[in-house]
Amino acid sequence: MNNSSSSFDSEMSSEISSGMSRAEVKASASLASIFALRMLGLFLILPVFAVHAKTLPGGDSAALVGLAMGIYGLAQSFGQIPFGVASDKYGRKKIIVIGLILFALGSFIAAAAGNIYWVIIGRAIQGAGAISAAVTAFIADSTREEHRTKAMAMVGGSIGLTFALSLIVSPLLYQWVGMGGIFALTGILSLAAIVVVVWLVPSAPLVKARRVAWSEILRNGELMRLNYGVFALHMTQMAMFVVMPAALVKYAGLPLESHWKIYLPVVLASFVLMLPPVFVGEKQGKMKQVMLAAVALLFVVQLGLLATFSMATIHWQWLVVLLLGFFIAFNVLEASQPSLVSRIAPPAAKGAALGVYNTMQALGLFCGGALGGLLKQHAGAPSVFILGGAATLCWLIIASSMKNLPRRGRTATTAAA
Repeated sequence: MNNSSSSFDSEMSSEISSGMSRAEVKASASLASIFALRMLGLFLILPVFAVHAKTLPGGDSAALVGLAMGIYGLAQSFGQIPFGVASDKYGRKKIIVIGLILFALGSFIAAAAGNIYWVIIGRAIQGAGAISAAVTAFIADSTREEHRTKAMAMVGGSIGLTFALSLIVSPLLYQWVGMGGIFALTGILSLAAIVVVVWLVPSAPLVKARRVAWSEILRNGELMRLNYGVFALHMTQMAMFVVMPAALVKYAGLPLESHWKIYLPVVLASFVLMLPPVFVGEKQGKMKQVMLAAVALLFVVQLGLLATFSMATIHWQWLVVLLLGFFIAFNVLEASQPSLVSRIAPPAAKGAALGVYNTMQALGLFCGGALGGLLKQHAGAPSVFILGGAATLCWLIIASSMKNLPRRGRTATTAAA
């Protein structure tokens, strides 16, 4: 074991309390921030790009706009497992830095794009920096088993928070610096994240685990339910935001730079409302019930949006109510699912399991953008919510038979048995 690993161990053992050590908190928080930055590159464009694209050559095609939004996820889906495997072989930090460099390069290409096609190329290169599996594996390396759920929950929470923040600040940034400025900002933040990885993230001990057959992961029914869930969640999210920004402009009479007036109160209220069920579910071992309620709420939101967009006259107040319901469900699911994957996965295969999970998340992002754009262009906006409703209904059926995990602190082996 190297000197940095010994330093990590000594700091870990110096903590007398039963909570997370300073090293665990520092590693988890800094790595969660890197994970959030990766998602920021995606989320910042959601509230504004569908409207902005109309100003670009080729941007009058909803299918191309959807492809530009979703190709990030497609590139991510191809890279997650290879990047995760490479991080096992060559080291987590090296692979994360390579991924951040690709992310920055794609951001700057998209910032300079003069048409929709160069935006698509830039987004694909952004997505090629698929560091999610490497980051989550690094977190697993850096935390003890009894605190790994908390660490993974930081990652899930960072995604939900990043999504919420992007919806608030993106229209303002678009007004101040334009779409090119937003892409350039994400590139600069990516380069800054390299500094965080190299100098601020503590080195973790080298972990040599037994080799686990892929069948142990791919045949685990509990993991497959969660993998489908993250696919459906992000497909629904991306498809919704192919439609929603333009709808708020048209029906609420709000220009893009004023959308924060809706997003800010809705997002803040959703965070307040999502915390009690998550805390109660974790404390009482009822996360299954909490997750099923969140998926059911997501399904109801899709039905509500379908009904609203099918009406002759759309009242924008209903859009606000349905957005609140969506954010509550999204935040509950995004904060809880990665944690559940880390608890259910075989101890020696957490990195591989998280790689599959992140791959499905990325595929969901791609499918939501691409299918949402195609459906909006050829079948109208209501068809986008039929897609989301069908995906979430299937999720609800699949999740209904999942096992209920015990309260945190008890062994999870009974839940995975």
